[in-house]
Amino acid sequence: MAISRKKWNSIIIIASILMICVLTVLETQRRSKQVTTQALFDLSAPLSELQLGEHWLQKRQSGWQCSEQVVNCLEWARAWEQVRMTAVTQKPETVGKAKELIIQIADIDTQLQWVLFDSQGLLKSPTGNWYQIPANLRAALIPTLRE
Repeated sequence: MAISRKKWNSIIIIASILMICVLTVLETQRRSKQVTTQALFDLSAPLSELQLGEHWLQKRQSGWQCSEQVVNCLEWARAWEQVRMTAVTQKPETVGKAKELIIQIADIDTQLQWVLFDSQGLLKSPTGNWYQIPANLRAALIPTLRE
């Protein structure tokens, strides 16, 4: 039995309306699941020095300077200046070796000792709070070294 043109048009209209509804619901759920990130450094507390393992960077009047082995000093410094993170409510399972991260904020005499699990993008603050670094920012936080 053949379907008339009027019935086909009705089917197409109903299918289009259903597809729009499904896409609207999916977009609403995606937006509600997005987690807000916060900056580690800002204008009131800018990064002045950082040491990751044996490699370091330091902001001087002439600009950023790094240890001799670091090839991408400026990119590495900018990545850390602009790093964003999300608070983790429960203690995460860590994999791999932890790296000691020492941070110096401008105008503060105290160095802050953090722990970085770079493969997972996890940061543990000096107070024991955990933070997750988004996957798209992780690679730039590790310096490129001379061979």
